[in-house]
Amino acid sequence: MQIRPKKFTTLLFSSFVLFSSQGVAADAPSEQFDLSQWYITLPVDDNNDGKVDNISVEDLQGFYHPNFFYLDDEGNMVFTAPNKALTTKNSTNTRSELRQMLKGDDGRIKTQSPKNSFTVASNPIAKRFASIGGKMEATLKVEHVAKRAKYPDRPPAFSVVIGQIHATKWDKKVQGFGWGNEPLKIYYKKWPEHETGSVFWTYERNLPKDDPNRTDIAYPVWGNTWKEPANPGDEGIALGDEMSYTVNVHEDTMYLTFEAEGHETVKYEINLANAVDANGELDKFDHPYGYTLDWNYFKAGAYNQCSTSEKAGFWYPACLGTGNWEEDKANGDYARVSFSKLTLSESTPPVAGK
Repeated sequence: MQIRPKKFTTLLFSSFVLFSSQGVAADAPSEQFDLSQWYITLPVDDNNDGKVDNISVEDLQGFYHPNFFYLDDEGNMVFTAPNKALTTKNSTNTRSELRQMLKGDDGRIKTQSPKNSFTVASNPIAKRFASIGGKMEATLKVEHVAKRAKYPDRPPAFSVVIGQIHATKWDKKVQGFGWGNEPLKIYYKKWPEHETGSVFWTYERNLPKDDPNRTDIAYPVWGNTWKEPANPGDEGIALGDEMSYTVNVHEDTMYLTFEAEGHETVKYEINLANAVDANGELDKFDHPYGYTLDWNYFKAGAYNQCSTSEKAGFWYPACLGTGNWEEDKANGDYARVSFSKLTLSESTPPVAGK
């Protein structure tokens, strides 16, 4: 873990911040982790503005929420997301999740800006961005996933996203590109009757929302992917087992490494500037230039995929939840993830043979 010097800032959300006698938030993750390039979205509206709370980079220093974002007794950074709570606009999934802010607390740069995003080397205006590529490294434990769903066979049931690359929503002049799509989501999913769960990742074809070929392609890490109900057994990862991932976007290529004790190290690579998939095969349905023009940023935490929506379709397993946190916690209707390491850095070239 990276240790930060103790610092204190005045917070808007003071009702959820407790301070030690030294004037420092005793349970604040910023005391153990470098959060100088992150803000967080929480599934609450404690400032009563009718929207989920986004805690800025500045206000995140010294901040914690006693239910959904805090340090545990071992110094891990804990993220919790109930099945039923406030969600961001156009989403039915709750989250307690960090969003990368390359601009730090520089108020002169807008959130939706190239100067607050990274891109790939093939982008013709790559020099205008905060960086070309980047690296995110995490070590974590998934401690809990939702247990109850009305439609358990819908793939997102019982799962949580623990890391992402998200593309900023902006209108591109080149036709056929997506709008705010996700070249990477890292999932953990465990069926209630199984002792272990599966880890897998998805790549979303970078196509417009109304294109029927816009879908998430899943790749297994340990166990199965989201459509496979078979018990992963010893190949899977149990709740509370430690695992690590490294996401290294260097030049045009995303290099992924997954590690866990007792499991084979799994690696993938995919060029984000063309339509060749992670198996080395041309995907005729993806955009031929992939994510070449996109503005990207990392995300990490607990993005609960167990939506309580009963709408028809892939994404809506109708997971149970009341919206009362104490009741939902008692019923197991939530996701929780704890991180012992989370770092951001510049990308690094891959090492041959490793």
